[in-house]
Amino acid sequence: MNETMNDAAAGDDHDMNESPAQPAFPPGHRSGYVAVVGKPNVGKSTLVNALVGHKVAIVSSKPQTTRRRIMGILTREDAQVIFVDTPGIHDPRSALNKYMMREVENALGDCDAILFVVDVSRPPDEADLVVMERIRALPQPKLMALNKADIVKPVKLGEHTQMYHALFGSEASMLTSGLDVRQENLDELMALLVNALPEGPEFYPPEQYTDQPEKMLAAELIREQALRFLEQEVPHAVAVSVDEFAQRPNHTLYIAATVFVERDTQKGILIGKGGGMLKKIGMESRREIERMLDTRVYLELWVKVREAWRKDEGAVSDFLGALE
Repeated sequence: MNETMNDAAAGDDHDMNESPAQPAFPPGHRSGYVAVVGKPNVGKSTLVNALVGHKVAIVSSKPQTTRRRIMGILTREDAQVIFVDTPGIHDPRSALNKYMMREVENALGDCDAILFVVDVSRPPDEADLVVMERIRALPQPKLMALNKADIVKPVKLGEHTQMYHALFGSEASMLTSGLDVRQENLDELMALLVNALPEGPEFYPPEQYTDQPEKMLAAELIREQALRFLEQEVPHAVAVSVDEFAQRPNHTLYIAATVFVERDTQKGILIGKGGGMLKKIGMESRREIERMLDTRVYLELWVKVREAWRKDEGAVSDFLGALE
């Protein structure tokens, strides 16, 4: 038996999925794709959001939040930088993990520069070395963001910075933080990235800051709230499918979505006592969707079980490919 939750609120719709354009460009204008890579949970998505100036990727304290390539576009007078946020590089064992690593490989294959993000609040570990070895032989220019610099004591910051410099080099690196933003450092990092890109035109209209369809954005924002409120294994087992996405005559965007989990026990936790957890996730999801799309939203959520979907290539393709 399916469970449902209804919610509504108010605003205007805005389409962010426009076709790329390639106008003529002035001498010296630079543009290109920057693959943002690193091990899980180093703050890649938070940093990309800070660099772009818009929320283009969901964030969570839980590892492996990002499951696909997420594009964020920064356009300024002298350059257009297209950031490609990627899943954290890890050993893929399930169908979902293999899909995520294919997304990383595709991003690395198509990019003009690579931004290697590390968590400078911790010393380098084997997972960082795996990422470094993966990108070391690639021909693209590489830079390193020593991220989370705001949460480490100065003594440890200097010690860890030296360790990362010993592995990667020091000339093309910058201390950064996507939360407690040190704007001057982000500006300097951006200058390094722009200089690493080739001369070229704008590939996207100046007002566009992501290539993601609104339907995909809505699904990700719902999953973000599930990650926020659920604990242990449950949030990692969540997938969101947007079943209906339509503008109503009353200028309200109607969204019907199904939240999938892998077991009946997880379904019970997601719904919560008296439907309380599902209602909380739905209310916060609606608010985030309204803020992102600047429109009134009526959100309807259902919960279903699809057993062991993360191990099923067909299910992974259904959930992640259907939103593209």
